[in-house]
Amino acid sequence: MTAAVPPLGLGIGWRHAVASLVLRRADLGFVEILAEGYPAGRPLPLALVEARRRGLAVVPHGVGLSLGGAQPPEPARVRALASLARRVGAPFVSEHVAFVRADGVEAGHLLPVPRTRHALDVLVENVRLAADQLPVPLVLEPIASLFVWPDAELDEAEFLGELLERTGALLLLDVANVYANSRNHGFDPLALLQSLPLERLAYVHVAGGVERHGRYHDTHAHAVPAAVFELLETLSARGAIPAAMLEHDAHFPPTATLERQLDDIAAAACLADEPAGGGVAPRRPRPAPPALPASPARSRSVASGRREALAGAQAAVVRALVSGAPAPPGFDAAAVRAASLAVAAKNGRAAPAAPPCRPERATA
Repeated sequence: MTAAVPPLGLGIGWRHAVASLVLRRADLGFVEILAEGYPAGRPLPLALVEARRRGLAVVPHGVGLSLGGAQPPEPARVRALASLARRVGAPFVSEHVAFVRADGVEAGHLLPVPRTRHALDVLVENVRLAADQLPVPLVLEPIASLFVWPDAELDEAEFLGELLERTGALLLLDVANVYANSRNHGFDPLALLQSLPLERLAYVHVAGGVERHGRYHDTHAHAVPAAVFELLETLSARGAIPAAMLEHDAHFPPTATLERQLDDIAAAACLADEPAGGGVAPRRPRPAPPALPASPARSRSVASGRREALAGAQAAVVRALVSGAPAPPGFDAAAVRAASLAVAAKNGRAAPAAPPCRPERATA
């Protein structure tokens, strides 16, 4: 049976720059930590230990499992995430619907997966392999992206709905990602919110970004736009939000600015004003999501040919992003180039040379 969703209330991404805010603010119910930043054997920061002592939950948030990749998740990475979850007493852990490496090359960035049946089968098996080794529920976050794969067989809501149903995983919905993708890929964000399986919602991310050269970048280093708060309000109107948190990772503004954004998140998400059990509670109890139905397909392995085909396609995408190779056929070359520049800037390296101009190839 799928575990009930704990009502963690209001939270913030843990960074050294916000430690004093976390310890001072009484209405916080949880913090989220970057899982790869806390390897086994390294002591937890004293301020984080104190936050746990005061009753705040700690949620490890991974970026390295590459669950959407062609290869199964590396056992050592899954063991490390499981160990950290036990170490901090996590109610659950979260990761991304994304891949981060292909053909031995690290992209240094979360990359979108194809929304095809074959890619979904690989993703489902990878999620199950990871979840089976974790001591707590696994929560999955759809990412923001500057490009999408061609020839999608499912829209995003269908893809996510089937992924969560087949794996029993919970949903981490980043409303800033929804906003970014709606800007960059031209869809109605409200229609997406109406279609998502919100009965599996575990918590919500809220973050800022910036527009550059006609594309919206989800930076986690700028103020949260009003439109993102409006999406959070719309989401709240559809049902109780168990938890919502601010993500701010760099270029921190004055503490008072972060405090106002936390206040705005609490108001938009309809989180209670009074602390309950070390933090705020949602406006009404959150039931457990539906249990995963038994299915013979759960025990079958994905055919190796599907993994091999996906590996080749993902390797071509990574080469275009990190080595300046042309965008694979069918991709929006300008969008891939924008993503390549963003990846280079994020990783502090020179951008690869632009590929030579060539005619766009027709796609079916």
